[in-house]
Amino acid sequence: MGRPVTLFTGQWADLTLEDVCKKASSFGYDGLELGCWGDHFEVAKALSDDTYCARKRELLAKYDLKLFSISNHLVGQAVLDNIDARHKSILPEYVWGDGSPEGVTRRAIEEMKNTARAAQKLGVGIVNGFTGSSIWHLIYDFPPTPRSMIDAGFQLLADRWNPILDVFQECGVKFALEVHPTEIAFDIYSSERALKALDSREEFGFNFDPSHLIWQGVDPVEFIRFFPDRIYHVHMKDASVTLNGRSGINTSHLPFGDPRRGWDFRSVGRGGVRFEEIIRALNAIKYTGPLSVEWEDMGMDREAGAKEACQFVKNVDFSPSNRAFDAAFGD
Repeated sequence: MGRPVTLFTGQWADLTLEDVCKKASSFGYDGLELGCWGDHFEVAKALSDDTYCARKRELLAKYDLKLFSISNHLVGQAVLDNIDARHKSILPEYVWGDGSPEGVTRRAIEEMKNTARAAQKLGVGIVNGFTGSSIWHLIYDFPPTPRSMIDAGFQLLADRWNPILDVFQECGVKFALEVHPTEIAFDIYSSERALKALDSREEFGFNFDPSHLIWQGVDPVEFIRFFPDRIYHVHMKDASVTLNGRSGINTSHLPFGDPRRGWDFRSVGRGGVRFEEIIRALNAIKYTGPLSVEWEDMGMDREAGAKEACQFVKNVDFSPSNRAFDAAFGD
């Protein structure tokens, strides 16, 4: 029996949750991964209304959809980031407040703690999200960056996220960072350092998403092999490198979807990710959680793409063998 295939609702926040449920069910999905924005899952309401979580589960059950995780990427981004005007567009008003960086950071930290509490009430054990990064702007080492500045960025991770993770521990919930450019961990070695900064505490692991690795030149399969006990959740998303002699891997300040970019996201199976090898690697580490489609292909109709992606993931997934092919010749 294959793993459950879910749809991440973050890219569907323009629709009500019931509309997303109807569509996901008709597309063939087994469940949803609820984004903590739009009306899909609201942390404050989950904590203030004792009927809220039950009503969310009842709505999913109405469409025969299961729930394995929630995701609060947008608020998590504000925990470590150097706050500026861009963040206003992604944060709830009560987190943004007056926009003063210190206040935004403080409220984002509290919201992430509350997200763990809300997940516990909802009955899910995984919260996916971002950490932000105070040092992403130092990615290119010029002017020459003192190592002390990088060290300070990882120390800030420990200072701000350990208190959040303490609440995750109390709630019996794990945080799965989506390793991603602009986060404190964006490839294998920065992920390794993030774990070290947090003393490898069990509450912190990864939401594996190959689309953020492949265009950087990082083999997604090697990421799975490097962190076999830290893959807490999996996003199924594709990307394609489109370098043509004019474009660059740093994307020339061009927005997603612009054909001049050096890379862009693709619907699952339509880019460069080798998903069969990913399934084999997930089998090797005994990952049995959901395969969650995060649909972000700006060159393709959303509904057609999400329906096709569901079937693609179900087709590419398979269980590991329970016997060696040459077992009949053994002693």
